[in-house]
Amino acid sequence: MPITVAALRETAAGERRVAITPEVAKKLRGKDVRVLLERGAGASAGFPDQTYADVEFADADSVLAQADLLTCVLPPDDGVWARLREGAVVVGQLRPYGAAARIVAMGKRRLTAFALELLPRTTRAQAMDVLSSQAAVAGYRAMLIAAEASPKFFPMLTTAAGTIRPSRVLVIGAGVAGLQAIATARRLGAQIEGYDVRPETREQVESLGAKFIELGVSAAGSGGYARELTSEERAAQQQALAEHLKSVDVIVATAAVPGRPSPKIITRAMVDGMKPGALIVDLAAEGGGNCELTQPGERVEHNGVVILGPLNLPAGAPLHASEMYARNVYNFVELLLQGGSLAPDFNDELVAKSCVTRNGEPHFQG
Repeated sequence: MPITVAALRETAAGERRVAITPEVAKKLRGKDVRVLLERGAGASAGFPDQTYADVEFADADSVLAQADLLTCVLPPDDGVWARLREGAVVVGQLRPYGAAARIVAMGKRRLTAFALELLPRTTRAQAMDVLSSQAAVAGYRAMLIAAEASPKFFPMLTTAAGTIRPSRVLVIGAGVAGLQAIATARRLGAQIEGYDVRPETREQVESLGAKFIELGVSAAGSGGYARELTSEERAAQQQALAEHLKSVDVIVATAAVPGRPSPKIITRAMVDGMKPGALIVDLAAEGGGNCELTQPGERVEHNGVVILGPLNLPAGAPLHASEMYARNVYNFVELLLQGGSLAPDFNDELVAKSCVTRNGEPHFQG
């Protein structure tokens, strides 16, 4: 009997993505894998059931009872684990940090679970890197939100009523999300600047047509992330940044590390020094925000400056976000398939380091 790879309709608030798209379902079927989806699983992402070829559909309970491998975008409701086939494999963004109860629940069903956000940030893992693929969507959407919410035009306009100067836009954090935000602002015609404490990002920022802001602080870390600043470095950074922000119209802040609170880069005092009508879009809101005034999911106005804390931005572009995410999932699932059966090789660091539970036994410390 072929193994069954399954997906449910996502249940997290506002989530519209799906873990298996028609394209990926076809690839799985090409490997003699049975694909089983909950009815309507892809509808919110723009993939109604009829767009899937040679795929079976059932209700959620039936899917869970038959799944050998369950894929997901975000962790399903807690009640799902108790209904999932005992000994099954789970692959997705499982958000294991601070999720002891979820790990215990998976352990009770002897599940082997892989959290894709734990994958090492290596060249070999790039095709499976859900953090990067979804951050690209988030950075793009964050800048569109900024352009819509700003009281100013982004590009320079020459009109019969005079010339409108371009908006001055600063992107804080030059990871995948930040670079995509920079590229999007550039396409929209803004005067764009980028800042990151990792000096090696300068070339990437400048390659996109943005000016790299040098504040005299370097904090290159491991795994592609910045290390934590010392108190002296933070003070120097904040003093230099506060002066720079006085002339900025829009800030898109993207500095975040999975499983940790977002670093506080923009203080209340900095916001006090900004121009009335300025805007901050805080992409790091899920981790508490890069701005001290950010309220996750809310709009805050402080002394004429608006701070937005949008959540789960990739879900707002669900079709392309799902296509990218599903390809990441497929590339990882390929590692688990051996001769038509599920046989994870735990000598492979990509398999071992992304494992949360193995046959129910905890493998994650965080």
